[in-house]
Amino acid sequence: MPLASLSVEGGFSWVPWVLLGSVMSLQVAPGTPRPPRPNVLLVYADDMGWGDLGVQNTESKIPTPNLDRLAAQGMRFTDAHSSSGICTPSRFALLTGMHHWRRFHEIVNAFGPSVFVPEDLTMAEMFRECGYDTACIGKWHLGWDWEALRREGASAVEGVGYAPGDFDWSQPIPDGPLAHGFDHYFGDDVPNFPPYGWIQDDRMVTAPTVPLVVAPRPTEGSPESRPGPMVEGWRQDMVMPRLTARVVEWLKEPVRTERPFFLFFPWTSPHAPITPAGEFRGTTKAGGYGDFLHQSDAHLGEVLNALEERGLTENTLIVFTSDNGPEAYAYERTRAVNHRSMGPLRGVKRDVFEGGHRVPFIVSWPGHIKPGTVSSALISQVDLFRTFAKILNHSLPEGVARDSLDQLPVWESKSDSIRQHHVHNTYPGVWALRKDHWLYLNAAKGTHNRIPAWYAAEESQAESEEGAWLFDLSQDLSQRTNLLKTYPTLAATLAKELESHRAN
Repeated sequence: MPLASLSVEGGFSWVPWVLLGSVMSLQVAPGTPRPPRPNVLLVYADDMGWGDLGVQNTESKIPTPNLDRLAAQGMRFTDAHSSSGICTPSRFALLTGMHHWRRFHEIVNAFGPSVFVPEDLTMAEMFRECGYDTACIGKWHLGWDWEALRREGASAVEGVGYAPGDFDWSQPIPDGPLAHGFDHYFGDDVPNFPPYGWIQDDRMVTAPTVPLVVAPRPTEGSPESRPGPMVEGWRQDMVMPRLTARVVEWLKEPVRTERPFFLFFPWTSPHAPITPAGEFRGTTKAGGYGDFLHQSDAHLGEVLNALEERGLTENTLIVFTSDNGPEAYAYERTRAVNHRSMGPLRGVKRDVFEGGHRVPFIVSWPGHIKPGTVSSALISQVDLFRTFAKILNHSLPEGVARDSLDQLPVWESKSDSIRQHHVHNTYPGVWALRKDHWLYLNAAKGTHNRIPAWYAAEESQAESEEGAWLFDLSQDLSQRTNLLKTYPTLAATLAKELESHRAN
């Protein structure tokens, strides 16, 4: 009997050896060869909305052929969630298997310290313990110990930031990716934060010598670039191409066919500044944002092709998702180009409504995950930690990945659902509890962004007169109808459960 939450698209047939994925977690007879451990590629988009994925939104104005191809090769989840509606907390939760709200809520600001403490075990550290080569190439945004480089007496000037000479750029930067499980790092930390330059492992490749000059101007929205030191000649439109080139270079190193790897590829796109490369400008009907995401999809294609060229595709597990929903520019995009980055969902980045944290989520693993499958199972990015641990047959220490659930039975089509509830939160004060198809939200507003008046009127989005919300998402995915007065007992029960989860 088919599982209620699964459907198969495109006429793909069942792969008869799909159940091999569970072999890794079973005892085998002495002398029996184990199946090879999979390489793991985790691709993490930045501010990509649920409705931006072409295969998920038939009305999308953005071509995403490579993401669509990945979905056709694996399983696409329609009810997947980041821990937060902003990036640093979601990245922390992803890598630790622990909800951000147990520790903090805000992002790491420019030159901010690491959010990790020595007791934290990251996903990368687990992979390294299991003999994997580990790398992070792209946006980090989890903090470093910049104080170790700051010269005595140097301080930031309001509106100007730090001067290039305020740091000794020849020194290593402690407490970054290399301190938390990654053997290699390459990236610019945060695309719109200083220092504007490349970091390789724990050192600046080139010392910043000039203050920020925004180049090029974004094709949509604001540059959103904080002032501070910059490498002379730095251009925002070269960031994603260079990151992708480094990923391809890393995959083509001879050792990739000799040892398993965990590669974390966190994009800097389509986050602002929205700066598509010249050859992608005007290639979509969704403005600069659409062009930027179309370019990012092409970069994914380069990476998928590199895996194929190296003969790594068949033994590589790929996960694609996003750190949160689309930036508030998405509102204007709906009337300017008739593209809904949030799809049918209410809210955008930062919001506790679904549009802030329900994100694209695709898993592909040849021979283990049924191609062309769509699952409506409730899942969270915190679940990746224990799912990977199960695949590696690795026992986690007590207290590690405390919020993570093993989703392998869902991936292997053996279960239609594992997770029964999920706590949604961005900043202190506004919280929601998802349980089955019900969602209780404890505030009059589920938004942290200012909604344009024209959009609020058009979408009939007002605050709750009752001071809280209750939604039946199986009937009301757009979160328009407040059922608090209709089911007061249920709302009270969920409110109590929410407080219990927060206190536990």
